[in-house]
Amino acid sequence: MLDRTQIVESLHGGICEVAFTKADGTERVMKCTLSKSYLPPDTRQVLTEDGARNPNIVNVWDTEANGWRSFAIDRVKSFNRIGSLLNG
Repeated sequence: MLDRTQIVESLHGGICEVAFTKADGTERVMKCTLSKSYLPPDTRQVLTEDGARNPNIVNVWDTEANGWRSFAIDRVKSFNRIGSLLNG
């Protein structure tokens, strides 16, 4: 499995699909990103603090729900890059 650095780098590069177990035990598959190219201008946040409080948690933009979500790295079942930057 990828480590935190690899996951965050992939998320900054485009859209990724992550399958994970939520805290309540249910399974979830989410398409998400950290690439500013995909974020609506009014929702862009400074991402430099990502993981500062808990290095096991990754905050991401859910491209289907159009909102910020998070997942725990130790609960990831699969992680795949499915899209790259829109403009290079």
